[in-house]
Amino acid sequence: MKVISYNLRKHRAAGELTDLVERYNADVLCVQEADTTDLPEHLSGLRLADATNRNRLGLAVYYRENTYRAVAARSLALKKSLHDRVLKPAEERLLGVRLHDIDDRRDVIVASFHAAPLTALNSLRRHQIRTALAELGELGEGLPTLMVGDYNYPVFKENLGQKVREQGYELNLSDSRTYTRYKFFRGHYDFATSVGFEIDRVRTLPQGLSDHLPILVTARHPAEAAARVA
Repeated sequence: MKVISYNLRKHRAAGELTDLVERYNADVLCVQEADTTDLPEHLSGLRLADATNRNRLGLAVYYRENTYRAVAARSLALKKSLHDRVLKPAEERLLGVRLHDIDDRRDVIVASFHAAPLTALNSLRRHQIRTALAELGELGEGLPTLMVGDYNYPVFKENLGQKVREQGYELNLSDSRTYTRYKFFRGHYDFATSVGFEIDRVRTLPQGLSDHLPILVTARHPAEAAARVA
């Protein structure tokens, strides 16, 4: 499964999505900071599974419709930062989708996530991440789960990784930084958190119109990885 995650910077980079999907042959596309009223239903072989509708800057998940079937979707409002209460950019910060693999006849969960901005404390973002991972289980307990997106967590990532592992998940960073707009805030912002998958690679893709660089996550179900080794 090839999954692209991209923060569109207030929808500015939306015009790049078709090229990204085609160039990297993505199976799933997760976006953040999208104008969900301006997103197409279909995108280069991908179908819109669901999008948030209470956000000024929303989330969406697309899937390859000749490979998967969308079974269920769940969006969620997480604990709010002061920024959220005053400016109200995002009511819903998690969108999870349960996908059924048509050929393999098994289900997986993929989610688009957008944590509170840097004006909030890391402790609040950890609370959001912890809650998001717990709530994804409501889409299917014990299923392989991959949550990608803008975690807004450029420092003390080791501590975050430990907290995530305590929940039974693994945190994966990309091979190079994903945010470049401000000199003192450059670094890794866009992560992949997973359970039940083997992550082959998380790759940072070339920068476009957004201040975030898209990431490409290549993930395998453990059974697929074992078969490949055999």
